[in-house]
Amino acid sequence: MSFLPLATASSMHTPVLGTLIVFYILAIGFLGWKGWKKTTNQKDYLLAGRSVHPFVMAMSYGAAFISTSALVGFGGIAGQFGLGLLWLVFMNIAIGIFIAFVFFGYRTRRMGQMLNANTFPEFIGKRFRSNNLKILISIIIFTFIPLYSSVVLIGGARFLEEVMMIDYSWSLAIFATVVAIYVIFGGLKGVMYVDALMGSVMIGGMMLLLVMCFVKLGGVSSAFQELTNMAPLVKERLPEAYALGHRGWTVMPETNSVWWWTLVSSLMLGVGIGALAQPQLAVRFMTVKSSRELNRAVLVGGIFILFTVGSAYTVGALSNVFFYRTDLGIASGFRNLLAIEAAGGNPDKIIPMFIREALPPVVLYLFSLTMLSAAMSTMSSLFHVTGSSLGHDFFRTVTNTRKDSMLITRLGVIFGIMISLVVAIILPAGIVARGTAIFFGVCASAFLPAYCAALYWKKATLAGVWASIISGVAASLFGLIFLHRKEAAGLGICQAIFGKSELISAHPWPFVDPFIYALPISVIVLIAVSCFTEKLPQRHITRCFKKK
Repeated sequence: MSFLPLATASSMHTPVLGTLIVFYILAIGFLGWKGWKKTTNQKDYLLAGRSVHPFVMAMSYGAAFISTSALVGFGGIAGQFGLGLLWLVFMNIAIGIFIAFVFFGYRTRRMGQMLNANTFPEFIGKRFRSNNLKILISIIIFTFIPLYSSVVLIGGARFLEEVMMIDYSWSLAIFATVVAIYVIFGGLKGVMYVDALMGSVMIGGMMLLLVMCFVKLGGVSSAFQELTNMAPLVKERLPEAYALGHRGWTVMPETNSVWWWTLVSSLMLGVGIGALAQPQLAVRFMTVKSSRELNRAVLVGGIFILFTVGSAYTVGALSNVFFYRTDLGIASGFRNLLAIEAAGGNPDKIIPMFIREALPPVVLYLFSLTMLSAAMSTMSSLFHVTGSSLGHDFFRTVTNTRKDSMLITRLGVIFGIMISLVVAIILPAGIVARGTAIFFGVCASAFLPAYCAALYWKKATLAGVWASIISGVAASLFGLIFLHRKEAAGLGICQAIFGKSELISAHPWPFVDPFIYALPISVIVLIAVSCFTEKLPQRHITRCFKKK
């Protein structure tokens, strides 16, 4: 097992790498220790005492939002699909930051404080006066979050495997162990302090990567012009992709084609809108003292998204120019390869391979910290919400205990990490972006209508919310198992029952993300059931919507 990238002996800078890692681990250790010292009760562990600085909150929100699944997975997808994926950057800023903070953040913070809610399931449960609803949401979170946390693990591990030449299994174990230590002991305070450091590293690292990419390719205009000129290579070198609608890396896929539906429905809409209903993100709105802190956090969050994923998607697309120009080493003897060809058909390897081949070793070591930060910041948030869902929301509610749940929450974090490791080992190659899209889509379909109703619709009923959440999950699972070709064919359940890979083969249904119909179904069910079921007491509604 080697801890060094592919480089000649004279260009290796092992002391530099060792020094960086030592200081990095010391900084993480200090911030985790600081969080542990300030975590004295359950509210500290779950909500960081509701006293987080706006900069820390914004950086933590961004670092939890953007992970290696975005930088490595979606960056690799940009190597396939091209710059059309930059529309997702716009949606991440417009929806994931501006709309999330302005239209969801203020009310979530105020109502959460009014209800004394410490987690997302508890927030929805108290808003609709139902412990059983809280249990349902915690079960859904604990069931689906291992999929997302595992693909984040995979993204980080693939980076270490390709760039630092660390064995893949060891990479998974290293990531999980380091994150587990400061999440288990530091709680949300430790997580957010470390996130702020990691978010700052991510911004600097991604900006450096973008600048180095343009330098390597001879400038901004020449790089984009050459990428545009490579469009005829799609039909020549990637005939299958061309048949599915790929028309070049600087234009959108052909409208209504397979690639267009994949890019628009799964990657742009599913991930863009799905960010609004992420439990690990929503809880951060309840960690600040007032709405003024949220106002200050909006700008920081927008800048963070622009410089991180904007850089990753641009570099991913432009990597085609680099790989086409460059030999991939004496041993391989290949030349004039496109990015997906260079990565052996696995988009998860495009960004790590570009970094390994294009950057000088010293810069590579600096950028390694960026990817480590991206992986660990999101994993820490996911592991924390997994533990809180299992310990605080499920176990504490089911056992009807009022005792502090910090111990069982910490045990839940450990259990969640173990499950995520197992899932990461068994998932197939090239799963990072798709696994992220599935998780975001299921969260949006299950939680977004109920979350919106909790904040804005006084006439929403408990029965309506129950029906909405269940129908959203059911529609999503039905689509994944029986309609969406990629998952349906892989699972084989539809084939075993009906003798065909998907129930509807007529274009475009096998390529329409389940989120596209699951979310409307969830909304319609919420409205319809709420119109004919018992309303919540007016006194409770008045209390929830009271302005402080």
